[in-house]
Amino acid sequence: MSGLDSSAPHIHGAAAFDDLADWGAQPEALVPGSANRGRLLHKGPGGQPEAGLWVCTPGAWRLSVPRPEFCHFVAGRATYEGDGGDRIEVAQGTCVLFPAGWTGRCTVHETIRTLYMLS
Repeated sequence: MSGLDSSAPHIHGAAAFDDLADWGAQPEALVPGSANRGRLLHKGPGGQPEAGLWVCTPGAWRLSVPRPEFCHFVAGRATYEGDGGDRIEVAQGTCVLFPAGWTGRCTVHETIRTLYMLS
């Protein structure tokens, strides 16, 4: 159930919500096959802020974060390896704030489901 047209857009049961749009293949793939699906909750003027639900299947790609992005992983397992040497293992319940300009590699081991907000 969702209230995407509400004055306060919302999704009940986001961890299992399945009314998702096909967002295509993952750009900058290092290992092909990652497919993206999701549902946009809100996108403000000029695309800021943006919030939604994102699901991605296994694969690997280069990642460059253009503006601060907060992610709450509600399912799956992935590894983010920053170009500066940091390694972030994510799984259900992990929250990460990627600062603007963060670059590295993402490897999805088990399909991830993420609630995100870009500012």
